[in-house]
Amino acid sequence: MAETSMPHAQTKPGIRLERVGFVGLGRMGNPMAQHIAEAGLPLTVFDLSREAIDRFCCERRARPARSLPDLAANADIVVLMLPTSREVRAVLMGESGEDGLAARLAPGSLVVDSSSSDPLETRALGETLAKRSLVMVDAPVAGGVVFAKDGTLDILLGGTRDAIARAHPVVTCFGERLFPCGPLGAGHAMKVLNNFVNAEALITYAEALTVGLKFGLDLQVMMEALTSATTGRNHPLEKKIGRQVLTRDFATGMALSLIAKDVRLARGLADGVGMEAPVMASCLQLWQRGSKEIGAAVDQSEIVKLWEREAGLTIAPQRASEGRGVTDD
Repeated sequence: MAETSMPHAQTKPGIRLERVGFVGLGRMGNPMAQHIAEAGLPLTVFDLSREAIDRFCCERRARPARSLPDLAANADIVVLMLPTSREVRAVLMGESGEDGLAARLAPGSLVVDSSSSDPLETRALGETLAKRSLVMVDAPVAGGVVFAKDGTLDILLGGTRDAIARAHPVVTCFGERLFPCGPLGAGHAMKVLNNFVNAEALITYAEALTVGLKFGLDLQVMMEALTSATTGRNHPLEKKIGRQVLTRDFATGMALSLIAKDVRLARGLADGVGMEAPVMASCLQLWQRGSKEIGAAVDQSEIVKLWEREAGLTIAPQRASEGRGVTDD
């Protein structure tokens, strides 16, 4: 997955700009659509809230769509910013599968799903759209409302090179950094994995801080110590995955059993102060399993082999001939 930093879309004399339809004017969708309008792209918007449509079009240059068929008749590219895959499918396919937006779009139209959708559902929906001669790109965003408002979202893209290139003038209106992740569905897959890591990190920190407070540690001291030990240059993704696992060096200098021991001690501390600590309990089970199955004396970074064995793959860069990049077709 390569990051690219790209300029915002700009109008160019003599070049026909594709018409953009935008569905979903919520907290994220509203500022995203606003940036498209400000870039000068021909924009038609739709939302279930008539008030949201009217307010948006009153404040900026955009055409209000009174229905999904109305939007389809005025769009070559449609951007969806909806809560889940269920709403995306409902908008595109309708109740019967034949009365949604897809049935009204002209062949060759591009659908860009920026919602936080199910990657497997995205693949299935893309296949359905392809039978109608429609093209799909998944382009979920990262950064939240603040970054949506200033147009600096990260965009995780899935689709063919040609489809992503066609989506580029639109998504760069509201995104600053683009990450082409692979074929259709890859953007949504990367989004949910990013959020999984963030979710796990948040509850891990919460659990560590509460155990520390119960023991009597100072909160500010813990914040400073954890920041130094687990972020920046000491972040496990950079220090251990990037430098040891991807290189297959496995040479952090600390034995797997020693980490397992420390996690066991942390779990014991939680017990001692009367905390249930479910994250520690699960973490301890995995490190104890790694110590038994991978080896107590091997480097701590070799714990990844538990997942590699289960998945039947290696967490390492692939040779060029084995790449899984964005497809050409």
